[in-house]
Amino acid sequence: MSMGDTNQSKISDVGKKRDEDDEDALDFSPFWGIEKGAVLQEARCFNDSQLDARRCQQVITKLLYLCNQGDTFTKTEATEVFFAVTKLFQSKDSNLRRMVYLIIKEICPSADEVIIVTSSLMKDMNSPIDLYRANAIRVLCNITDSGLLGQIERYLKQAVVDKNAVVSSAALVSGIHLLEVNSDIVRRWNNEVQETISSKNPVVQFHAMGLLHKIRQNDRLAINKLVSQLTRNSVRSPLAQSLIIRYVSKVISESTATDSEGVERPFFDYLESCLRNKSEMVIFEAVRAIINLNQVTPRELQPAITVLQLFLSSSKPILRFAAIRALNKVAMLHPAALTSCNLEMEGLISDNNRSIATLAITTLLKTGNESSIDRLLKQITSFMADIQDEFKVVVVEAIRSLSLKFPQKHRVLMNFLSSILREEGGFEYKKCIVECILRIIQEIPEAKDAGLAQLSEFIEDCEYTYLSSQILHILGEQGPLTSDPSKYIRYIYNRVILENATVRASAVSALAKFGLLCPFLLPHILQLLRRCLYDNDDEVRDRAAFCLSSLKKESVGDIPNYEAGKSILYSVASLEKALYNYLDASHELAFDVSAIELNEHSPVAFGYETPAQVKQNHIGTPPTVEEEILDSQELVMNMSEFVQFGPIFKSCSAVELTEAETEYKITCTKHIFQKYMVFQFRCTNTIEEQTLEDVSVLMDAVEGEDSYTQIASLRLKSMPLRTAGSTFVAFKRDADTFCSAKFACTLRFTCKEVDPASGQAEEDGYEDEYNLEDLEVSTLDFVKAYPVTHFRTVWDTLSVETERVDDYGLGIQKSLHEAVDAVMSTLGMLPCEGTDVVPPGARSHTTLLSGLFVGDIPVLIQMKLGIDSSGDVAMQLAVRADNIAISELVHVLVSDA
Repeated sequence: MSMGDTNQSKISDVGKKRDEDDEDALDFSPFWGIEKGAVLQEARCFNDSQLDARRCQQVITKLLYLCNQGDTFTKTEATEVFFAVTKLFQSKDSNLRRMVYLIIKEICPSADEVIIVTSSLMKDMNSPIDLYRANAIRVLCNITDSGLLGQIERYLKQAVVDKNAVVSSAALVSGIHLLEVNSDIVRRWNNEVQETISSKNPVVQFHAMGLLHKIRQNDRLAINKLVSQLTRNSVRSPLAQSLIIRYVSKVISESTATDSEGVERPFFDYLESCLRNKSEMVIFEAVRAIINLNQVTPRELQPAITVLQLFLSSSKPILRFAAIRALNKVAMLHPAALTSCNLEMEGLISDNNRSIATLAITTLLKTGNESSIDRLLKQITSFMADIQDEFKVVVVEAIRSLSLKFPQKHRVLMNFLSSILREEGGFEYKKCIVECILRIIQEIPEAKDAGLAQLSEFIEDCEYTYLSSQILHILGEQGPLTSDPSKYIRYIYNRVILENATVRASAVSALAKFGLLCPFLLPHILQLLRRCLYDNDDEVRDRAAFCLSSLKKESVGDIPNYEAGKSILYSVASLEKALYNYLDASHELAFDVSAIELNEHSPVAFGYETPAQVKQNHIGTPPTVEEEILDSQELVMNMSEFVQFGPIFKSCSAVELTEAETEYKITCTKHIFQKYMVFQFRCTNTIEEQTLEDVSVLMDAVEGEDSYTQIASLRLKSMPLRTAGSTFVAFKRDADTFCSAKFACTLRFTCKEVDPASGQAEEDGYEDEYNLEDLEVSTLDFVKAYPVTHFRTVWDTLSVETERVDDYGLGIQKSLHEAVDAVMSTLGMLPCEGTDVVPPGARSHTTLLSGLFVGDIPVLIQMKLGIDSSGDVAMQLAVRADNIAISELVHVLVSDA
């Protein structure tokens, strides 16, 4: 090897080493390991007689970092730092001075301490250095109170019209912030701000318009006059013109739309003129304003669509993205108006930017006609392999809408869905495809056979337990109703042989439904179910045994409706209670099932079993909370005074109104009707020497009295020793509101002494009363858990206009599972599709909840949670309901929790 080669090798090694060091340096954060105590110690350098400007800047940077990370300083620490920082005004270093301004604003001293730094800041306001003046204005306006603001108003007014753009802009922005604190002073700047609008500097002009609009924002006539003035002036700044367009858009939205005689909206000609502006920012702002107009007409849309069509051919990706996103929004309401853009949008399918290509496809699917579907699907097929799952989901949802729009093309669309279902993809993507196929099967009967066949093929290689179970359920429901049900048996039984216990159990139930509804398949089904009796899993064996015993009936009519997938005909609790009573009595007559109460609601919504008294008499165990609630419901429903109230929507758990050691034990159960509320007070006397008669509860509304009107009070005639009885108070409720309330409760009764010898009560007694704990009615009382089987389908049926989304911080939690349980207990709703189970170690999770508000108003919730390394949990809550007020009410429940 030559000397030159050796040197070259060494140089390469050194270069490689330097690259590795540089890469390590890039990964190192300068703020790693910063602690507040250490930084406060370093801040003592501010007191040095010989200031090191560079070191002081570094310390201030660390202090700002701590503030922005959420660290808080105690009053003593903040005061010490503030006093030390004020000594830095003696430095002439401009960079250090700028850092001083920042830290003073961040620490925000108290009113007593502001006076110390005010003189230095006012000195800087009159400094010949414009940078000092601008920053001093910002800081003073941020930390001063109303008294000091009056003293510096003259300087601020001068700064507004200052020749230097930086100073003028700082004064104007400070004025915008001061409007929230002291609007009277800022309103006196009207003439100066008006003068600044004609400034040649675009940023000054922009800020001046913003301040002037805020000054007049409460005067609609003044705003119209201002907008009219600005649209006539030759404003050249793109920022200012964009702001004018937004003001124009707001004025138009507050006025009436184009009437039937063709009278244009006010200032619409100005929006059209902005479409010919040289600035792309102004053009797009005008386009957005036009397409967002209320009840916009195709004629008004046309010039905006023409501009967007030109943007589609732009060489700039941001313009193409903005244009196709705007057209996608227009396509939702005016698909026919975009026909002229189809050629350009088809060209964007091959765009290098996947977001642009996805929006182009979904827009074309909304605007295309029936004849163009085949061509579009060919283009989409090659495109789907190059994009991520999140984009694929958007395309599949567009396909679902298209299939419902053109049902005649369901075969082509179903084949496309089948092909992408066999490709690689995550759970959410596969779930979206399966739900799309199910929706097509539901809406288009002709597509049932093809759809079920594709789903049967899919579960052969499906790796997701939830999807396999869902598809098996659908096969059990719809398969027996097809022309050739026998072809699905092989697919279902394969799952019994090859899958996990959960899927095997679902397959057993599906097989039973075929045996139930297809008599000619019954012998084969029985043979397959007998093989399942030797399964390793208890659930699978139990299901197989139950299904076998049911299917061995002589006729289909003898098989319980439960196996047919129907709702249980009779109330389980009422049926069980009647059977207990029948077993206790003589068996001379046959059991009469016609006397059993019919089940009006799904039994899944309530977990009630044996009534409390029956279970206590026959089993000897204390009644559960659910059993006590059921007993209370039956008692209220059988009372003639409450029959006209209608069915009970919900009964709440009993609330203790007395201490455990007191002489009287009083509990209250709230029964919620659609327009009424009944309070059932269960009273028990524990004093042997007395009996209580003529017992009632006086309820006085402390809060929410306007929403509740008392209409009835039923007394308890007698309350002997250790015998419980109930007294009732009924209120009429404002059905349109779900107001919380608070009632002061007083127990009133006639007390009679009991003779210890005879055990008889005396004839004469005396009236007495006993103060109870206050009783509260919360918003949560008006919501109950309710199951939803196809969450996504029901979610899509609810209007997007009712959706409300907000973010919340849940603080430090041990795990996401604990956070999910906390929110579920707060909302009192039911988890759907098993989403209450959080995988171990998960850093993010989505939980789906469903419920009903009183009046049978459905509420669905998508709850997305994430947890960081410190255990801090953040949550995004999306709510949809039939009523927008309900969606907002759910957010109030969470924010108040």
